[in-house]
Amino acid sequence: MAVPASLFKETLLLPSILSADFSRLGEQIEMVMDAGVRMIHVDVMDGHFVPNITIGPLVVESIAPLVHRRGGALSVHLMIERPEVFLRAFVEAGADAVSLHAEACRNLYHAIETLKSLGATAGLAINPGSSLGVIGEVAPLVDYVLAMTVNPGFGGQKLIEPALARLPKIRRLLSPSAALEVDGGINQENIVRAVEAGANWIVAGAAVFGAKDPAAEVRRLHNLLTAVPRL
Repeated sequence: MAVPASLFKETLLLPSILSADFSRLGEQIEMVMDAGVRMIHVDVMDGHFVPNITIGPLVVESIAPLVHRRGGALSVHLMIERPEVFLRAFVEAGADAVSLHAEACRNLYHAIETLKSLGATAGLAINPGSSLGVIGEVAPLVDYVLAMTVNPGFGGQKLIEPALARLPKIRRLLSPSAALEVDGGINQENIVRAVEAGANWIVAGAAVFGAKDPAAEVRRLHNLLTAVPRL
C-alpha cells in the first residue's frame, strides 16, 4: 500500500533502522512507534552502488507487520544498482514508499511508473553531489524527493552543510503536494534548520537509536519539529 496522502503535508520523524540494534529490532521499532513515530525508514545497500551491505526484502517483510499494525508506514531507500529489478520484491515485502537513485537506474521513468503500478509511493533520491536537474524532469511523476545530507553508505556521519543549503532549491522544484525527505547527520542541533529549509520528512538514525533511551529521544525531536512553522 502507499503512504496515506495526509502524511505528505505533515512534518514527520522517520527513525532509520540502520542504526538500530538488530538483535532487538522488533522491540526497538515498537518502542519508537509507541513514542509517536508514524514512518520507519529502511536503508538498503548492495556494496556496489555504495560501499556497504545491509539488508534485503526478507527483513522488510519481517518488520512490515509490526509497523502496519501500529498504523504506520515503511519507507525504503534503495542504494543499489539496477533497483528496478527489485521493486516488486520490496513492495510485496511491505514497503509503502520506495526511493531510488537516478544514477542507479537504466530507465528512471520506467522504474517510477513501475512503483506506482505496484501501488507504492515513489521517491527520487539525490546525493549531495548530484545535479538537481533530474528533479525538474521527473517532479510531476514522483511523490517525494529524498535529499541526502551525507554521502550514502554509512550511518552516523556528520551532516554536509552545502547539502543542507540546497533544500530550499529542491523544495521549489517540487509540486506543493510532494514531500521533501532529508537524511544524513540529523540530530537535535540541526533538525530545526532542516525543517526551516523546506524538509518535512526527517530521517534520523544514530540520533534516535544511538541514544540511551530511543523513545525519549523521539519525543525530544518531535518537540523540536512541532515548534517549527511549516512553510
